[in-house]
Amino acid sequence: MFLKVENLKKSYKTGEVTTTVLKGVGMELNKGEIGVILGPSGSGKSTLLNIIGGVDRSDSGDVFVDNIEVTKLNDNKLTDYRREKIGFIFQFYNLIPNLTVGENIEVVSNISDSPLDTEEVLKAVGMLDKKHRFPRELSGGEQQRVSIARAIVKNPKLLLCDEPTGALDFAASREILKLLEKINKEYGTTILMITHNNAISAMANRVYKVRSGEIVECIVNNIIMPAERIEW
Repeated sequence: MFLKVENLKKSYKTGEVTTTVLKGVGMELNKGEIGVILGPSGSGKSTLLNIIGGVDRSDSGDVFVDNIEVTKLNDNKLTDYRREKIGFIFQFYNLIPNLTVGENIEVVSNISDSPLDTEEVLKAVGMLDKKHRFPRELSGGEQQRVSIARAIVKNPKLLLCDEPTGALDFAASREILKLLEKINKEYGTTILMITHNNAISAMANRVYKVRSGEIVECIVNNIIMPAERIEW
């Protein structure tokens, strides 16, 4: 099993108030699969994704990614893990505004141990002709394509997507989903995506429905719907 989460718990304390975000969550994902974590805002999806990605720490429980026990890593090892194993795609693109498209990609490529070729990645996401443009000159869908290129140029083992279509219209959203599908097939990248959009779950191998910090249902799709056929 490429990704395994066991009995993950997380709470936050604000003054005298303790808020429990994750209540013993467990999930699995095989190498090369697409997984979707589905649930409403405030259900714990982003916290779960951040712990898997080594951005946040759990109170208890275990996370294993590619035979690495993530929850046992110290801060320095977590930094290495994020740099070498994980690609992040966010709802808001977080591009560096004063760098061109190509430069935004190269910033990540230069700190990676085994990066993909920048031009190959830009071609894969359909943005090679925009290499010298600045983020302000791009549409929302184009900026998200650049953020995906930035995430995959480091050749990550696991691509974590936090509402990657949340800020886009339907047409742009479908194009982004098709692009993620393409990356999964061409590079064999394992993808875990969180969303509140139920329709997206049809393109996933495994779907985990989260409510109030608990996984209430796990669905294994025997038939995977192509992204281009997804409607909502």
